[in-house]
Amino acid sequence: MRARGAIASYDPSEVGGRTQPKPAALPSPLTSPRTGRQKRIRTGRVSVSVRARARAWAELLRLPALFTVPGDALAGTAAVSARPTPRTFLAIASSLCLYEAGMALNDWADRDVDAVERPHRPLPSGRIRPTAALGAACVLTGAGLSFAAWAGRPALTVAVPLAATVWAYDLALKNTRLGPAAMATARGLDLLLGASAVASTGGAGAGPGRRTADGGAGPVGGGGGVRRVVGSFGSGRLAGAVGVKADAVGDLRAVGIGRKADAVGARVSAVVAEARAASAVAPTPAAFQSIRQALPSAALLGAHTLALTTVSRKEAQGGSLLAPLAALATTAALTRLVARARSLPTDRTGEGRGHGEQPSLKHRTPTARSLSPGPLAPPPRRDSLLRLLDDPPAVLRAALAAAYAVTAARPYFHAALNPSPPLTQRAVTGGIRATIPLQAALTARSGTKSATLTALLTAALAPLATRFARKVSVT
Repeated sequence: MRARGAIASYDPSEVGGRTQPKPAALPSPLTSPRTGRQKRIRTGRVSVSVRARARAWAELLRLPALFTVPGDALAGTAAVSARPTPRTFLAIASSLCLYEAGMALNDWADRDVDAVERPHRPLPSGRIRPTAALGAACVLTGAGLSFAAWAGRPALTVAVPLAATVWAYDLALKNTRLGPAAMATARGLDLLLGASAVASTGGAGAGPGRRTADGGAGPVGGGGGVRRVVGSFGSGRLAGAVGVKADAVGDLRAVGIGRKADAVGARVSAVVAEARAASAVAPTPAAFQSIRQALPSAALLGAHTLALTTVSRKEAQGGSLLAPLAALATTAALTRLVARARSLPTDRTGEGRGHGEQPSLKHRTPTARSLSPGPLAPPPRRDSLLRLLDDPPAVLRAALAAAYAVTAARPYFHAALNPSPPLTQRAVTGGIRATIPLQAALTARSGTKSATLTALLTAALAPLATRFARKVSVT
């Protein structure tokens, strides 16, 4: 009971002079009464928690940076003067998985540093558990190697050191002097992965021959193609090929002359199928020769990555003056180099030809075909701008090189004037975005029609990367 003079107020717990037990507190509508966990607030079809979790994983994996990955494999394909094949897309899938594995592993290894410098990152903020990030890195690495194995033995031969370089950089080399070199090596190996995937199909440097539907070199008319197929087996399988011929002759005598073509065709088809399977399993010297052809393009892309990684080493605290200046000099040198055509022998059709393959004569006049080959007369000297306009691939290379220079040089210059953390992070973002026009320029250096189309498709990824980078940061 209240004392006299107290302000009278109604208390439902004091009814009839007795203190009634207070009802139990109802569970919050945001908490499950059975598990005690937070409920999901439904807004339409997608819940808020699902959106928050998806955004956290997008920040962890830096999804806008994914647009800089497909150009590596495509540039490697163009470096060996080959067209993209289904194995090229397997190489792209492998690159995407290994790239994202490196992103997840990077945040897992830097979770203690990010807790001080970047507490808003998904792991320090508690939005994603560290064990989940490490598990995602392991799963993505396994998926990347599986895609590479599906693309062929040469592709897997390149993907294994690529995965090892990614893990070594994130766990041991990132904060050492070898960190930028390791990252540049990883980017160069990613380009070689695309070249090795095409080499698995025999699409580069296969010599003269009829192209099969899957990009490999099939037999040419007559018995020469069959002899080349049988010869690819080696001495261990030559006896089997002879046995195939004997069986075919026996079948001819049994079934008669009317089924001769069917019997021989079936036997030869079996031999060709076995040859394709054998060539897809083991890497050939031609495959490694194709990879060597892509080394210059890999070196140019690695130089850009080396300069970019050097600038990004201390982007949270503020970089130094020398790193942006060195990146500016590297950008200027790369711009001059990628604007030039790659020195690769091509035929008159505009498509690249393999090692030892004779130039095509189908676009020459009968008079030119009858003339003996000799030194060609130098073309008349004209103005450089007019020569550039007469060569559409050269115009495309110049435009892509200019786009690369503008995208990378401007933020590097600002960071050199004031190496503060915001400007250094902008320089890193600009360098990442400049990777796409650099990949497109490297692709266009081949000068083939397929390379020109591939370069345009690669350059079209730049606006998409810029659009998505406004929602999720790439650094």
